[in-house]
Amino acid sequence: MVHDSQTLLDEFLDTQWLEQGASDNTLAAYRRDLMAWCQYLDECAETLLAPGAMTLMNWLDKRREAGYQLRSNARLLSSLRGFYRWALLEGYLEHDPIADVKLPRVRSSLPDTLEEDEVERLLAAPDLSTDLGVRDRAMLEVLYGAGLRVSELVGLTTDALNLRQGVVRVHGKGGKERLVPLGEEAVYWLEHYMRHSRAALMSDRNRPALFPGRHDACMTRQTFWYRIKAHALAANIQRSLSPHTLRHAFATHLLNHGANLRVVQMLLGHSDLSTTQIYTHVAQARLEALHADHHPRG
Repeated sequence: MVHDSQTLLDEFLDTQWLEQGASDNTLAAYRRDLMAWCQYLDECAETLLAPGAMTLMNWLDKRREAGYQLRSNARLLSSLRGFYRWALLEGYLEHDPIADVKLPRVRSSLPDTLEEDEVERLLAAPDLSTDLGVRDRAMLEVLYGAGLRVSELVGLTTDALNLRQGVVRVHGKGGKERLVPLGEEAVYWLEHYMRHSRAALMSDRNRPALFPGRHDACMTRQTFWYRIKAHALAANIQRSLSPHTLRHAFATHLLNHGANLRVVQMLLGHSDLSTTQIYTHVAQARLEALHADHHPRG
C-alpha cells in the first residue's frame, strides 16, 4: 500500500497531541522538521518510508555546510527519530531506516540570564505614562516574579489570577497545571494594571485575555518578545537575550539566594529534576566568576 506523506505526518502529529500531550510549539517544530525532510526526499526522488541509506547523513552534511549548528541538527534528528519509531510501532515499517545515524553529543550550554541589577533596569524600562507601558511592566514583573515561559504568560486569562492569595494558575507544557506564587511586586503591578490600564486596551471588557494584543485577543509570543527587546535596548542591556531570559534569571537568582532545587523545579513546572539542575551550574559559574574577580588569589 502506498502511503501519502502528508497523511502520515498528520496521523503522527495527532498521536503526539492525543497520547503524548505535546504542546502546540512542539507539534509545530515536529511539522517544520518533517516537512523539510520530505522536501529533501522529493529532491532526491525518494520517499518518506524508504529513504536511502546515506540520504539523511548527506542532508545533515549539507545543513552543516549551510551554517546550521550541531544543536539544530540534533533537534531535527530527534524529530525524525520520533516519527520513525512511531511508524515502526504502527506497522508502516519493518525496520527503522535512520536507526544507525549518530551525531556528536551536544554539550549542554548554560542558559542566558541577567544579573539582578540588569533585571531591575529592564523592569523599570517601560514608559508608565502610557497604558501599554503599564501593561508591559505588569507582564515583565509576572514573567520574572513567577518564572513563567513566555507562552504561559501571554496565554493567561483573568480567571487564572487570585491576587488576594497572590497566586496564578498556569497551564504549562503537556497541559499540566500548576499554581505559582507571584510575589509582592508582581501583585502590586497587576493590581495597578487591572485598575488603571487594562480596560483602556480592550474594546470588550468581558474578554478573558489578561494581557490583550490586537482585537482583544491574547498577545502573541512574538509580539511580547519584540517588546522585551525594545525595553532591553532602552535599559542599555548589552548582552544577548532570549525569550526565556527572565525565566532563567528567576531560577538562577532563587538558587543564588538559597532556594531548594526541588522548590525551583516545582515553580518552573519541570517534570524532571535533571532539567532544573542546569541552574545549579549557572549559580556555580557565577560563584566562580565572583571568586576570580575579587579573591586576591583568584
